Amino acid sequence: MNKLAVLAFLLSTAAIAQERDFPTGYRDWIYLTSGMDMSYNPSLQVQGQHMFDNVFVDPQSYRDFLKSGTWPDKTRLVLESRDARTEGSINKAGMYQSGEPMAVEMHMKDATLPGGWAFYAFGADSKPVEPLPQDANCYACHKKDGAVDTTFVQFYPTLLPIAQAKRTVR
Repeated sequence: MNKLAVLAFLLSTAAIAQERDFPTGYRDWIYLTSGMDMSYNPSLQVQGQHMFDNVFVDPQSYRDFLKSGTWPDKTRLVLESRDARTEGSINKAGMYQSGEPMAVEMHMKDATLPGGWAFYAFGADSKPVEPLPQDANCYACHKKDGAVDTTFVQFYPTLLPIAQAKRTVR
């Protein structure tokens, strides 16, 4: 193998690993939606505690979705879970997001993987991880109920009309 081919291989391997690393700067990506108590993570489902789930997508994938109504390969969607609080607000009936994220997860389209999509859960150290196993609950639910590919576009109010107009909703 010549030196140029080796260099190209190493650069492509590094790029793939970087895509699967913790998505630093995701809060600067395109915000899609917030929900409450929608995580699969059993450690976040605590009786009497609520959390907000914020979804972000990388800007290039967002722009591609606007054009086609589908997600391009290497799309990265990030789910950030934050504690919902009532104490401390002047509004006694409402909730607000507080503190550091309780969890950060990523849903990535990757044509090289079985099913074409993978889920990643990041620990407190934000270190890169391997995809969650294919038998994790998230895969079956997203495959069964995802409106576009395996994503919950039905919960993204700015993108659902685009997918409907382009007829990409299942």
